[in-house]
Amino acid sequence: MIAPEPAASRPKSASFQVGRADLAEPRHDWTREEVAALYALPFPELTYLSATVHRRWFDPAEVQLSQLLSIKTGGCAENCGYCSQSASFDTGLRATKLMEPGMVLAEAARAKAAGAGRFCMGAAWRDLKDRDLPRLEAMISGVKALGLETCATLGMLRQDQARRLRQAGLDYYNHNLDTSPEYYGEVVTTRTYQHRLDTLEHVRSVGLKTCCGGIVGMGEGRADRVGLLHALATLPEHPDSLPINALVPIEGTPLSGSTPVDGIEFVRTVAVARIVCPRAMVRIAAGREGMSRELQALCLSAGANSIFVGGRLLTTPLPGEDADSALMRDLGLRAIPADAEPAASRAPVALPASRPVPA
Repeated sequence: MIAPEPAASRPKSASFQVGRADLAEPRHDWTREEVAALYALPFPELTYLSATVHRRWFDPAEVQLSQLLSIKTGGCAENCGYCSQSASFDTGLRATKLMEPGMVLAEAARAKAAGAGRFCMGAAWRDLKDRDLPRLEAMISGVKALGLETCATLGMLRQDQARRLRQAGLDYYNHNLDTSPEYYGEVVTTRTYQHRLDTLEHVRSVGLKTCCGGIVGMGEGRADRVGLLHALATLPEHPDSLPINALVPIEGTPLSGSTPVDGIEFVRTVAVARIVCPRAMVRIAAGREGMSRELQALCLSAGANSIFVGGRLLTTPLPGEDADSALMRDLGLRAIPADAEPAASRAPVALPASRPVPA
């Protein structure tokens, strides 16, 4: 029998012949071809690269625990095909009014006691109305006073509204791109991709951090997942927070019959997100209830460093506090304290000796 040639002496694949020596420094000139090439790497190579980039900016044993509260549920005028809160679909969800600040602060205090370092507030609106700003400002300033990082998702907003939210103590504003520009019209028709980009620009212009990601499993192909991450990686500033959601099909919505994305493809999406937006907090968001512990562990190993905890993510279920605590314990992970300095704001650590990477 002829012994196999040692791997180290075999030529590398063509995708590794030329490329950049360091993928860890933020870039804004990614091409779709480069993003697609990352997706296509052998799984061990891709996760090696993403884990290496992760270690450049973050402690891989630290995970931020975030909690999201629906402060105004249902009755939204948008027709996002994945959303149970759209007034266009009959999902059995009862619309509610905007919560009182005291109720929100009580929920935030419970979240902090359970280990959350970040508290997000979501309202099912097409756009923010000025009449609701005083109540929102009270919520935000109150949550901030508890020592929690604050985030809100309230639909489209103007620059002056974004400024008032920042002055109240808001740290992050969430406004997802959802999917690629090409597939977007298959998901929602009541607002355009440019509307979303405009809101992100208003948020950035007043110094707010952006929380912006998307959803996989809505019937899109890999080319659309490439398109989403390319859009995020070529924004004027990368998202500070990048949530990756797995669609939770909801009866009554147009996307209720969608086929879930394969778990390995989901991990590839996490890994590529980490590489193209290296300083972002990459968050495993919706859909975690349907993921195995092993799949979640792969996501965290591939560069995710935040999970949403609590009983629900707006209207969809989450694994729950006990399951999350067990997962963190078994993986040897620790929660980032609420008042900790963000790892990505610290000086980067030295990378291991570089190896050839795709152009």
